[in-house]
Amino acid sequence: MSVLILALVAGAVVGLALGGLGGGGSVLAVPALIYLLGFTPVAATTASLIIVTLTSISSLAAHARDGNVRWRSGLLFAAAGIGPAMLGGLAAGHIPATALTVAFSVIAALAAWRMLRPGRPAQNGPAEGSPVPAGSAHGSPVPASPAQGNSVQDGPAQGSPAQDRPAQDRPAQDRPVRPPRAAGSGAGLGAVTGVLGVGGGFLAVPALVGILGLRMKTAVGTSLLVIVINSLAALATRTGTADGLDWAVIAPFTAAAILGAWDGKRLAAKISGHRLQHVFAYVLLAVAAFMLLDSLI
Repeated sequence: MSVLILALVAGAVVGLALGGLGGGGSVLAVPALIYLLGFTPVAATTASLIIVTLTSISSLAAHARDGNVRWRSGLLFAAAGIGPAMLGGLAAGHIPATALTVAFSVIAALAAWRMLRPGRPAQNGPAEGSPVPAGSAHGSPVPASPAQGNSVQDGPAQGSPAQDRPAQDRPAQDRPVRPPRAAGSGAGLGAVTGVLGVGGGFLAVPALVGILGLRMKTAVGTSLLVIVINSLAALATRTGTADGLDWAVIAPFTAAAILGAWDGKRLAAKISGHRLQHVFAYVLLAVAAFMLLDSLI
């Protein structure tokens, strides 16, 4: 199979995962670039940042049109990660290839573990990172009935389905935001992005939900803004590792990922979000195990 076809197929799979799950698909980009397309670990993490940035910008525009991006919150969260992302980008070129591969396999396993965790009860909304659209566990809207009493004047009746619907369907509760915790989470995400070349959506979404109190759908859209900023900061310090990149591979890979992300959004509306998550999680576990064994043996 030619390199071009491999790049297109790998990019499409990454895009499908990104579009279908709202995050985590970029974790597949690095192993695909290393084991399928012959990139070194350092070059693969740099190329992955380029792919993640461009794909996230495309998805960010779609989420912004739907009103699912909180610009101020995202910018403040991302600000804490800019410095660590730049330092991580500088450090990546000096980390041995084996250590970089081992670290990446651990992050991939962590992403899979988060996706396989049991979901929260319905009143707390879907599991973290779940792409299930609002209103139904299977992505189909739940029609409102007059008995629900959800008019503006009356409000939802106590114990009614309107009150018990998933949290992502209701306005986010006001929660006290702890600046040190928010800054620490933003800095940690930036460091992971800078060193390993992954967007970190599987880490950003839970942080935005738990720390900033955003709805799940809004957290997914806002996380794309954080990912773009951190990825650009990391790329700014990786100019020395960009000389050996094969743009004839990166360009079709990125184009296929962007197109795949749109198909992934449509796929998520037809297939159970939990099923998509589980399939992707098991693929990630297999990739993590393979990378770990390959680096240690």
